[in-house]
Amino acid sequence: MLHKMGVKSGAMYVAGIASIGVSIAVWATSHSSEKAGIDRADRWGIFIGEWAPTFFAMGVALRMEEVRDEAHPSEPEQLRSSYSEGRMPSRAGV
Repeated sequence: MLHKMGVKSGAMYVAGIASIGVSIAVWATSHSSEKAGIDRADRWGIFIGEWAPTFFAMGVALRMEEVRDEAHPSEPEQLRSSYSEGRMPSRAGV
């Protein structure tokens, strides 16, 4: 769905790297500005840091879609036209 919306794999990789940086920044900010102690700062840092693997996995999945589209650039148009005509598309040669 993200691929159809035009989201590129590079954007997900950047989001993963940014998540790591934000995790460190949130940990440092929470540790220095809140009175709740280091435990709470650790929880905030870990919470945001756990987003990075998800962003990287989504980046890999989007990259796989991009490579598939590069290998078969006309396939999506063929599939759309087949479905719009009310028939099942042929997968010959794919």
